Amino acid sequence: MGTGSTKAQEHEQMPIQELGPESWRVAYEGDPLTPACEDQTEEEARRSDEVAEHRTEGYGKVAFFLMLNVGLILTAVAMVLFKTPNHLAFGGTTGVAIVLGALFPQLPVSSFMWVLNVALVILGFVLLDRKAMIWSSFASIALSAYVSLFEWIFPVTQSITGDLTLDVCFAVLLPALGSALVFDIGASTGGTDILAMILRKRTDVEIGKALFAVDIAIVCAAAVIYGPRTGLWCILGLVAKTFVVDTAIESIRQRKVCQVICKYPHDVEEFIVRKLGRTATVQTGWGAYSGRRVIILTTVLTRREAMELRLYVRSIDRGAFITITSSSEIIGRGFRGIN
Repeated sequence: MGTGSTKAQEHEQMPIQELGPESWRVAYEGDPLTPACEDQTEEEARRSDEVAEHRTEGYGKVAFFLMLNVGLILTAVAMVLFKTPNHLAFGGTTGVAIVLGALFPQLPVSSFMWVLNVALVILGFVLLDRKAMIWSSFASIALSAYVSLFEWIFPVTQSITGDLTLDVCFAVLLPALGSALVFDIGASTGGTDILAMILRKRTDVEIGKALFAVDIAIVCAAAVIYGPRTGLWCILGLVAKTFVVDTAIESIRQRKVCQVICKYPHDVEEFIVRKLGRTATVQTGWGAYSGRRVIILTTVLTRREAMELRLYVRSIDRGAFITITSSSEIIGRGFRGIN
């Protein structure tokens, strides 16, 4: 007890050392850091600003349109090749269409997709702001069109693999990837998303619970029509899809948060700014064992950039301390815009 009190008193009596370039130099055998902007030419600074603004802007109109259609195509392919032949109604308008297709087998599933999506689009234009409906209505109509197209190209009436487990995997994976791409650009696949917007604006109903209840009702209907085995597969697919969509979205947006402590922080800073076109936050700290003051560089990079930084730091200082952690989303200049 006495020893602990003595150590605490000694710690309190320790003089506070001012942080400055000279103390950094002595403490860590390396050059002190200076603002990177002082080492940049005007052309380099201008180009760096342009790159940061471009990264923040996100997808352009052409890329947005292409990504949206890729997501819809993946969803439509999964429905035609894997969901419909196996009666896998996971919920949403696609699930309703599959159930209705069983009740009225003389009509293709795509016809019910058209009826449902057109009805929701009309309802959305009546009850919602028209600007908010533009991309949702496009997605609803485009998805119906893609389903009709692939039904014509691939007139499938039974499992194409003969393995229900494999079919369920792709029935979950493809729409999940498609939804992740669409959600990542800030759009939706239409359908029940329009219903969600209507509920959000017109009622006090909790949207998540309401849509989940609708999905469960669809799954139950599939179980009644096709039997408990199919119903259980539908429940499994509904749950799995939720996890796969979340995982896919996080994977698309994932960035690496890197912290570097080394003998040559100025060289690392210059590499981050000039070679990678990024910036970093500079902090000072103390090594608990060595008692030396160190410079800590923190930066956020893509996977490829993080690998380049790791290789560079190891090439100039084999004893460098590097930590790299994953972040599911970074918002700010040079990354995703706040809006």
